[in-house]
This record gives sequence, C-alpha cells and structure tokens, in this order.
Amino acid sequence: MQNLFDLTGKVAIVTGSTKGIGKAIAAALAAHGAKVVISSRKADACDQVAGEIAAAGGEVIAVPCNVSHKDQLQALVDRTRAAWGRIDILVCNAAVNPYYGSSLDIPDDAFEKVMGVNIQANTWLCNMVIPEMRERKDGAIIIVSSIGGLKGSPVIGAYCISKAADMQIARNLAVEFSPDNIRVNCIAPGLVKTDFARALWENPDAASARIQQTPLRRLGEPEDIAGAAVYLASPAGAWTTGQTLVVDGGVTIGGG
Repeated sequence: MQNLFDLTGKVAIVTGSTKGIGKAIAAALAAHGAKVVISSRKADACDQVAGEIAAAGGEVIAVPCNVSHKDQLQALVDRTRAAWGRIDILVCNAAVNPYYGSSLDIPDDAFEKVMGVNIQANTWLCNMVIPEMRERKDGAIIIVSSIGGLKGSPVIGAYCISKAADMQIARNLAVEFSPDNIRVNCIAPGLVKTDFARALWENPDAASARIQQTPLRRLGEPEDIAGAAVYLASPAGAWTTGQTLVVDGGVTIGGG
C-alpha cells in the first residue's frame, strides 16, 4: 500500500508538456519516479522545461514534435525507445482551439484542425504505442479531455465535439485492449488557469461568475490535474479503465 503511486522505472511521453496542464503532469510523473519525455512544437521550450525537471532531480529528455504530423509523432516514439527502450505511459495532452464563436461560422480549415489535432493525432499516437504495451501486458494511456465534452457550448462547439470524441476513444481502446492490461482513461478538467484557456478566465467579471458557479469557489490550477494523471498511470489506478475522471472543482454538479 505504500507504493501505490510509485512510477520508478516507467517511461512516460507527455505531449504538449512545456506549459500548463501538460507541464504539471510531466513534473508530477517525474517526481514519482518516471522517466519523462517533454514534447511540444518548440525545441527551446522543450529544453527549458526538461532542464527544470532535471534540476529538480527528475530523469527527462526533450523531443520536439508537432502532433499534427504523423511522421513527427513516429519520431517522438522512436526517439523515446532509442533513449529508454520502452514506453509505459502515454499522456495525450496537446490540443488546439483556433475558433471562438457560432458553429454556423466556423471555417472548414479551423474545424479540420481541431479534429486533426484533438482526435486524429491522439489516435495515431495510441496506435503507435499499444503494440509494445500488448507485448508486455502492461501500459497506461491518459487522454486529457475537458468538461466541454460533457456539455454543449455556443462558442467552442468544435472543441467540445473533439473532447467528447476523446472520451469515446478511451472507451473504445479500453474495451479492446484492457484484456492485455492496458488501461485507457480520460481526464476532463474544468476551467484551469492556463495560457490555453486565458480567454475564458482573464476577464475578471467572467472569472468571478465561473468561480461562483464552482462549489470549491476557485478556478483550477495545472497542479490540480497532475494528481489525477499520477493516479491513472500508477498501481493505484490498476483497476480503472475506460473512464473519464472529471476534475473541475464541482462545476458540473453545481447549479451553474
């Protein structure tokens, strides 16, 4: 019982991990013993975060990757295997939301970008790591979704569609590969104070209204999501699969 959250010897890829939720998850996985791959589009940002985690005592490498390119995802997987020989934990965190407004007006290219990055890229990456997990009969895949996938929205509709799809990806893969002891789950954060969600919380009036709708009476911080990822990746989550773990301060069960 003392080692429920021990990730010593495990190798984890975290996409979109140079800031916000992804960075917090990567730091938490490293703090619990995992070897962590930091990845995002910009090499300098990857190197900076990897340096921070290394300075804190973590074992880490940086591998830049644009998840919308399948060849770069394969390179991410290949470089991880070259460095550490395996991939035990995959966290699909990278996502985009280039459009804010009515569903009637979203340009085709914006819709396609949302679906490509938030759905297709996750599917590609899962398909790249699952075969070796099946061979070992062990693995954990975590997709960072959103409570947007549980609710409708008049302004981020395509994003919400993609996040609902991520939940279904987790269910599908869990049904197919849990017999091989591969656990596949989603985390659905509420409004977290990240650069990605800045438009939703930097307005004081909007933020205050959201806080009043949240039973815990505050917005989320990236670190609030990291613990859920550690749980799902570790022995503590060994009998959890196909689930969406909502971490939102209670907003989805409140009256707002």
